[in-house]
Amino acid sequence: MRPSRDAGRLAGRVALVTGAGQGIGQGIAYALAAEGASIAAIDVRPGGCEETVAECRRRGVEAISVTADVGNRAEVDAAVSEVVAHFGSVEILVNNAHAFELGIFLEHTTDEHMERSWRSATMGTLYCMQACLPVMRQRGGGKILNIGSGSALDGDAGAASYVTAKEAVRALTRVGAREWGQYGIYVNTLCPFARSPRWDDFAAAHPGRVEKQAAALPLRRAPGDPELDIGRAAVFLLSDDASYVTGQTLFVEGGRMRT
Repeated sequence: MRPSRDAGRLAGRVALVTGAGQGIGQGIAYALAAEGASIAAIDVRPGGCEETVAECRRRGVEAISVTADVGNRAEVDAAVSEVVAHFGSVEILVNNAHAFELGIFLEHTTDEHMERSWRSATMGTLYCMQACLPVMRQRGGGKILNIGSGSALDGDAGAASYVTAKEAVRALTRVGAREWGQYGIYVNTLCPFARSPRWDDFAAAHPGRVEKQAAALPLRRAPGDPELDIGRAAVFLLSDDASYVTGQTLFVEGGRMRT
C-alpha cells in the first residue's frame, strides 16, 4: 500500500544517500527526509554525516550515518548490509559521492586523476547499484538516482577526469534501467547546478563569475539550492509521481540550454 500524501510521498521508505555529508548529497537527504523517508547517510569521512543525520532526525525521521569508501566494493557491501540490518530494507539509492580535481587540462591529466574520479563516481555507482539490487529485487522494486553533470555533456575544459566519470555514470543509468525494469527498479540520472562547498570556494576565488553565470540563465538565478531546487527534483524522480519515468536524465540547471 502506498503511503498517504499527508505522511509524505516517501513515508515508510529507506533511502541510502552517498556523499551525504555536505552539498548536493546533504540537500537531497534533507528533501527526502522532509517527505518521510528514513535516511542512511554514507560518507568516506568518519563522522562526516553527523550534521546531516541530526537535521534529518529533527525533521522527524530515523537516520543513521555509515562510514564507507564507495570506491571499495567490500566497504560498499558492508555498508549496505549494515543499513539493511538496521532498517530491514533499502527502497531508494542516491549515488552522489564523487572525489575529483578540476582545473587540470587534458594534456596534464594523469592516471591518478582519472583513477580517483573513476573509482569514486563510476565504480562507486556500480558497486552501490549491485549491492542494493538483491534487496530491491526481493521486495519487488526500488528507485535509484545517479548524479551526473551537465558539464560532462558540454565537455568543460579543465575537467577531463570529472566529465569522463560523469558520462559513464549516465551510461550505467541507461543499462540499469533496461536490465532492471523487469524487477520494478527505476534508474534515472539527475544533473544539477547547485551550491556546494567547492562552488563556494570557486565563487570566492572568482569575484563576479556567479553574477555572470546567473545572468546567462533564463531564470537569472545561480546556483541552485541543494535542498529546495535539487532535492525536490530528486523527490519527484524517487516518488510514485515518476511511476513511468526510467532511464532518463533530468537537468536541474536553471534553464541552461544545449544545442
